[in-house]
Amino acid sequence: MRTYAPAALSVTVLLVALAIAAPGHAQTATEGKTLFLRRCGTCHSIEPGLNMAGPSLAGVVGRKVATVPGAIYSPAMKGHGGVWTAEALDKYLIDPQAVVPGTSMTFALPDAAERKTILAYLEAASPPKSAPKKKAAR
Repeated sequence: MRTYAPAALSVTVLLVALAIAAPGHAQTATEGKTLFLRRCGTCHSIEPGLNMAGPSLAGVVGRKVATVPGAIYSPAMKGHGGVWTAEALDKYLIDPQAVVPGTSMTFALPDAAERKTILAYLEAASPPKSAPKKKAAR
């Protein structure tokens, strides 16, 4: 019969518990993509330039509202202004009509866990925006 040191067994149990409780990034990305396709994919794509009923969401995090070339926006969305931050998207997805009355998006995503997963996927698919270039001092 094999015996294990209590400390080694404790570390093993802890590592297994962490692996179960906190899935890795790859699993989260896969879950995000699957959930995005199921909840958002009917009207939106994540492929740059591929607008559907709604605009492509490629690079949406950090992008100015209603600025995707070739996408069709409601007058309400065109007039909304601002930038799509993760926080702004989260609020919008809870109830689009309440945030932008008159928007053509009627689908809401009230489940916080689903929003968090989809937003993590969209953030991962959004390249970081470069900082504005500073003018050289003279």
